[in-house]
Amino acid sequence: MDQSVIWQLIDTSVKVSLGALLTGSFVWLHHWRNAHPNDNAFLNRRIELLEKIAADVGSVSHAFSKYSSLISESIKFGDRWPNSRKDELSLINKELVQQFSKLAEAEATLLMLGEKNMEKTLRFYGAKIAIFRKEAYVGRQDISTEEINKIKLEINQLRENFYDILSRKYDKLLGPI
Repeated sequence: MDQSVIWQLIDTSVKVSLGALLTGSFVWLHHWRNAHPNDNAFLNRRIELLEKIAADVGSVSHAFSKYSSLISESIKFGDRWPNSRKDELSLINKELVQQFSKLAEAEATLLMLGEKNMEKTLRFYGAKIAIFRKEAYVGRQDISTEEINKIKLEINQLRENFYDILSRKYDKLLGPI
């Protein structure tokens, strides 16, 4: 046999082998992706739950912000605080209480997901808001705006701690996608 024919056979064999290898790899990859669709569905569901938790905590934070601003105002003005603002505070207080149910749901969801550290941080955040409501109220004159601001800073720090943990978890889940 001629040497050029042998090289042509080897060349053709290598090309056919590479083609078969690439085809096999793509078939395996396609099969593997289709065989594990629940992994993506599970991951997407966790991401959706974390996004809902973030939104719920945001609603609580917004309601607390309105509440704490009005409480600070009431203490600053004392007896000169208008009744219309007291009525507004009453409505916002009801809103904050309603929003707390979202916080309880978020805590339960975090426990269900096995996120105990995140749930604990969120529970501290909610507890600190509850303490604020007991310590700062309309008509209280023996608390200063500085003390109120200190408590508000502590609450904001707890909220930031929660969001830091949530953000790291969220980024970790988005990594493989």
